[in-house]
Amino acid sequence: MSVQLLADLSVFVLSLLLGFEVIGRVPTTLHTPLMSAANSVHGIVLAGALLIALSAEGVFGYALVFVTAAFAAMNVVGGYVVTDRMLEMFRPRPGRTSGGER
Repeated sequence: MSVQLLADLSVFVLSLLLGFEVIGRVPTTLHTPLMSAANSVHGIVLAGALLIALSAEGVFGYALVFVTAAFAAMNVVGGYVVTDRMLEMFRPRPGRTSGGER
């Protein structure tokens, strides 16, 4: 194992641990805005995958770009579906009053 690979794996593992700690401490009221921000990041990943497609060569390169773009698109769409479902919890239901009266 090369020194560069070991350094890259160390950074990757530390970023996973840091991300888990940061996300784990987010209050419940901030989950919806956090999901919206994550959706914008996934959109940037999708745009990056499309830019990489310009320099892809060969069958393997095109397949890799296709898989990357497909996963990024699924992430974007899924994120917006989850955000919409979370926001649905805060909308008043038809036929109910907002004061809790019946």
